[in-house]
Amino acid sequence: MRIFPILLILLSMPSEAADIKPFTSDGCSSFPDGTLAHRDLWYSCCKAHDYAYWKGGTYQERIDADEELQTCVAKAGEPEIALLMLAGVRVGGTPYFPTQFRWGYGWPYFRAYQVLSDEDKLKILEQLEKKEFK
Repeated sequence: MRIFPILLILLSMPSEAADIKPFTSDGCSSFPDGTLAHRDLWYSCCKAHDYAYWKGGTYQERIDADEELQTCVAKAGEPEIALLMLAGVRVGGTPYFPTQFRWGYGWPYFRAYQVLSDEDKLKILEQLEKKEFK
């Protein structure tokens, strides 16, 4: 049973040597990017949210990103959909499952929540220079 605490310690250690993958966005994942009349109504909200999830960070930064998504979709004129999306990302965006849309999905799994170091920020900027974020 002594191996379990050691495993937990190893899994929680930051992976400083890891590189971040190029930024990708699937829009609103399994959710529509807009209404039938305006198919991309809140797509830009989802792409900005994907950027935050790609780079990851602290738990508070995730909460902020999720609330920004909600605010953006509500400002697009869909406050009820914004609440539904907020509930979906709060449940589905955890960094603890190896999904393609988890918090910090740009980094190798298992990164969890952590402050982005200066080295991490430099790697993020390098990836963005390779592929411009629009």
